[in-house]
Amino acid sequence: MTAASPVTFIFLLLFIGSAARPLYPLPSRRNDRSKQPLQTFRPYNIAHRGSNGEFPEETAAAYMRAIEEGADFIETDILALRDGVLICFHDLTLDNTTDIAQRKEFESRKRTYEVQGVNTTGYFTVDFTLEELKSLGVKQRFPFRDQQYNGKFSIITFEEFISIALDAPRVVGIYPEIKNPVFINQHVKWPGGKKFEDKFVDTLKKYGYKGTYMSKQWLKQPAIVQSFAPTSLIYVSNLTDLPKVLLIADATIPTQDTNQSFWEITSNNYFGFIKDYVVGIGPSKDSVVPVSDYYLQTPTNLVARAHEYNIQVHPYTYRSENSFLHLNFSQDPYNEYDYWINKIGVDGLFTDFTGSLHQYQEWTTPLSLGEEDAYKLLDKIAHLISKFKN
Repeated sequence: MTAASPVTFIFLLLFIGSAARPLYPLPSRRNDRSKQPLQTFRPYNIAHRGSNGEFPEETAAAYMRAIEEGADFIETDILALRDGVLICFHDLTLDNTTDIAQRKEFESRKRTYEVQGVNTTGYFTVDFTLEELKSLGVKQRFPFRDQQYNGKFSIITFEEFISIALDAPRVVGIYPEIKNPVFINQHVKWPGGKKFEDKFVDTLKKYGYKGTYMSKQWLKQPAIVQSFAPTSLIYVSNLTDLPKVLLIADATIPTQDTNQSFWEITSNNYFGFIKDYVVGIGPSKDSVVPVSDYYLQTPTNLVARAHEYNIQVHPYTYRSENSFLHLNFSQDPYNEYDYWINKIGVDGLFTDFTGSLHQYQEWTTPLSLGEEDAYKLLDKIAHLISKFKN
């Protein structure tokens, strides 16, 4: 029998060590006091409206699947109803993602309101109560995605969303958006003169969400507050020390509350101002890397400039379908993730397909063997080998 090679010996050590004591016990084996912590050594996997590539967006099923698939954060949009209840829903109108059109009893609720300077007609959430909305079924936004779950799930509240994160078998962060605050504050009123933003933060505080970015309190229950409205983020900065992210639309859309242009809010001067209020920005992908005829063009310096001000960059939205993948990536979402993480250097990704991003990252930078752990393990192996030789 020939002597084992050093490579064989190393793999044997790894196998014995992993078999004897797993580096990360399965979440189901851990109790609530020792949940697997949030990973912070690689870009965040942000489940955009849950795993909505598989289930209708912003439903309990979409969020539970995202957690199952490895999301670091589950993302949601918060709106308010006529009775003041905060819900998880993206559009101001119910038309595109519910079965409201088939509900004859609500025909009289159709309205036309001005939304960011444009007259919009539909069934607005602000004209319904929670009981009424719970009777509606949610459906897939895109017709080319799985339609079998249409109508099987209801809209959930902000509090129900939070409970899903807190009940997860590991630490899962929440990433709620203060959605259309100007419109909501115009149409929904709360006792005592409270605003939408006040109710939003009150809910976070009720469930123990607090702490600055990376603090012990924050790591226990991570939350990032996001909004397209700069004044909302500045306002809530006086209510909570939770980290915040300024969302940035494409270059043609001004901010909804301050009417600032894309170029103003991505300038160095503005970064110097907003860094005191936010930990990051969330721009559209195409504003970071322009696109022409479905091909990526020369990247802008947006990420590099943001990083100069210690501002993270979490672009949106990564989708695995061929119709969304730029032609540079040969219809391979792994190629897209590799480009944005390793070439552009983003700090988080909003994705509709949590599982594919998690699989890519586990393949390239495994959670069970972060860079620091890998070097420590190699040092131990080298030490053991040197003793063996002696």
